[in-house]
Amino acid sequence: MRAALLIVLPVLAGCSAAPPGGGLHDPYEGVNRRVHAFNKSVDQTVLRPLGRAVAEAPPGTYQPIVNVSDNAGLPGTVVNNLLQGDIGGAATNTLRFVLNTTVGVLGLADPAGAIGLREVETDFGETLAVWGVPEGAYLELPGFGPSTERDAAGRLVDFVIDPLDRLDGVPEEVRDLALPTKLAEQVIERGIYGDTLDEVLYGSADSYAQARLIYLQNRRFELGEVPAATDESYYFDPYEEIAE
Repeated sequence: MRAALLIVLPVLAGCSAAPPGGGLHDPYEGVNRRVHAFNKSVDQTVLRPLGRAVAEAPPGTYQPIVNVSDNAGLPGTVVNNLLQGDIGGAATNTLRFVLNTTVGVLGLADPAGAIGLREVETDFGETLAVWGVPEGAYLELPGFGPSTERDAAGRLVDFVIDPLDRLDGVPEEVRDLALPTKLAEQVIERGIYGDTLDEVLYGSADSYAQARLIYLQNRRFELGEVPAATDESYYFDPYEEIAE
């Protein structure tokens, strides 16, 4: 945790508040556009073809992979629940992890969801927002897509302090499957949201500006920093996790 903070604190020190009224703060646009072009080329050559193969599979074929991936991420989510003072969310996610790891056979099934225990989703980027850290500049990250300085720092901390490897009693298979299933989930997500992603990336005159706008509006709405739009589709996040 100390190492993560040494890396993240200089980034957070440079974070500035979003412009009034939810405007754009993109001082790195030149670099961001080059990264966007790289991400788009990876999507076109790798993720898009794989996503199309996923879309052609019978419904539910890949759900166990998504379940395992989501289950492996729950310990980190619990940490962020606690850091935000959300004791109820931490309790719910802890119980989900225990039930799905045991009764759900390493998370392949979701018995917790079947009884109404839905994941209380969060991340360290949201934790930083709760702590009052400003959004900072917009960033596009290689391989990850749209982000902000605050969310990029949060992503790094989530990766470094992932408590899954430090928990006693967790089956080794859960640890071994965490990374490959998370990567597979990105491909599955690309298949599920293929048409909408294609519209954003390949159907708009400026895919960078479109993805930036959608991400910022979604994230600010998710964190309660802007009111809801009248058109709910305006808040579609092309990089969001698969909804349960």
